[in-house]
Amino acid sequence: MSFFSNFSSDKCPGTISGNPLNGLCEKVCIQAQKIFDACIKQLQLQNLTLTLTNPTPANPTYPLTYISARSLSSAGDITGLNIERLADKPDCARVQVTVNIPVEVLYTDANGVEGSAQSSISVSQDVILFVPAPSVMPYNCTATVSAVSAEGTFNPDGTFTINACVTVILKISVDVQLLVPTYGYCAIPPAQDYSQEVCQGFFELPLYPCQRNCSKQ
Repeated sequence: MSFFSNFSSDKCPGTISGNPLNGLCEKVCIQAQKIFDACIKQLQLQNLTLTLTNPTPANPTYPLTYISARSLSSAGDITGLNIERLADKPDCARVQVTVNIPVEVLYTDANGVEGSAQSSISVSQDVILFVPAPSVMPYNCTATVSAVSAEGTFNPDGTFTINACVTVILKISVDVQLLVPTYGYCAIPPAQDYSQEVCQGFFELPLYPCQRNCSKQ
């Protein structure tokens, strides 16, 4: 069982049925990350140069044949952050930042041995976001990222030149304590063990094949 696997309880997450106020029992204070603003940018980047580090296995035989590259994490590394508040837009600011996306590169070497190495893709962002006024609890600028590449060529200097599809979500957030209404604690259902029905479909077959009706010949 799980919350969404045939488990019926008014104490588990799911679609509300009936009056949404029915069952509310308390107000609780929770520690959460409040997102004050966010924006998304999706880019098709051409002719990016990837410098390889930490090859596995070590010391591959050149030249390498490119297979693909993909981001290693959804968390981007923020560098060069500059926030400039706008006089004509209260509470908004120009946010300039470089987002570094760690990627894993897959390839085969000259001996046909498959290998992988690490690299990164850097994306510059210059956007306008709502930025809260200074407070005891500071705001954070973070990035959620994704990158994938299926096209690349090997260069004599040991790098790859690739084309990549990149998504960057910039967020302005603050760690806060929020007061929210609740329905109480979740009811946790017992785990349902996975079992593969290897005979499913076979046992449903008829014992004998259908017999041709001779009377209709």
